[in-house]
Amino acid sequence: MSTSLTVRPAAESAYDVVALGEVMLRLDPGDRRVRTARRFDVWEGGGEYNVARGLRRCFGLRGAVVTALADNEIGRLVEDFMLTGGLDTQYVQWVPYDGIGRTVRNGLNFTERGFGVRGAVGVSDRGNTAISQMRPDDVDWDALFARGVRWLHTGGIFAALSESTADVAEAAMAAARRHGTIVSYDLNYRPSLWKGIGGEERAREVNRRLAQHVDVMIGNEEDFTASLGFEVEGVDENLTDLDTGAFRAMIKTASEAYPNFQVIATTLRGVRSASRNDWGAIAWSRAEGFAEATHRADLEIFDRVGGGDSFASGLAYGLLELDTLQDAVEYGAAHGALAMTTPGDTTMVTLAEVAKLAGGGSARVQR
Repeated sequence: MSTSLTVRPAAESAYDVVALGEVMLRLDPGDRRVRTARRFDVWEGGGEYNVARGLRRCFGLRGAVVTALADNEIGRLVEDFMLTGGLDTQYVQWVPYDGIGRTVRNGLNFTERGFGVRGAVGVSDRGNTAISQMRPDDVDWDALFARGVRWLHTGGIFAALSESTADVAEAAMAAARRHGTIVSYDLNYRPSLWKGIGGEERAREVNRRLAQHVDVMIGNEEDFTASLGFEVEGVDENLTDLDTGAFRAMIKTASEAYPNFQVIATTLRGVRSASRNDWGAIAWSRAEGFAEATHRADLEIFDRVGGGDSFASGLAYGLLELDTLQDAVEYGAAHGALAMTTPGDTTMVTLAEVAKLAGGGSARVQR
């Protein structure tokens, strides 16, 4: 494992990773637009869940998901996807359904991929979902982490769902740290989630509180600015000129403000069009300093949604299983790049493909 973190041994753990967050159905119109679609492909997805699923399906680690679903046919469809994803579902909270969703329901996420000058669009329909009503004592956190968990992943999407979910996250994160579990957190700022409950000011209040329990903090430039209030100097709105020096300065400031952060990682995405992005990443740890992934200029994108989550899972794998922070950030950036070549939120990539790309491999045909 990387010298950046002290991680409990796999042999003494029931799970390598546990994710805490909402899992929704993603309805994908394919090449069409949501507003004119006549059919949709259906996937599962969720900012926190995607990371654990990636660690299971691409990297072969053992994982579980803590979430809540309304017990109806839609919830059972989400469960079917999660079972395909290979995560242990014993910690799913099943909430009785009232018949029409008056009090509890499952979340839907309509997402179109975009193309060229037309950017990707996401429209979520997730009010009053089962997990937004979760309470801190709905799960016996100490019992879960006493079984041995190497890594807990949660983030700012889950924390924004309701007043109670931030408290749930805090309870889980505090219990994880009591039991020697590494806690990672992806800020994942979504303006639509915070808009009706206090906007950026509320986002900063919640995320600054939760940040005190984090070992590995992940996000992009907007996340660190909107969620924690750290400005990235000299970066234009479209991020067409990504100066890593500005990000290094921001990371240094964040590391001083939160001495509990052991690792900070930032994805670097310059949007030339919906179909072509500049893609890279930078990471820092107290033990190893800065490491920068191979920069991929003008990367061709098929579906950008889930790229950041796939970066996070590759980074986590590297920190759990590989030797250096440089290895970890390379695997994260490579996994994110590959995941954006396929549809859906979740990874369809193999560890061999990630290792090949991280090591400088090409896209030549394999026969």
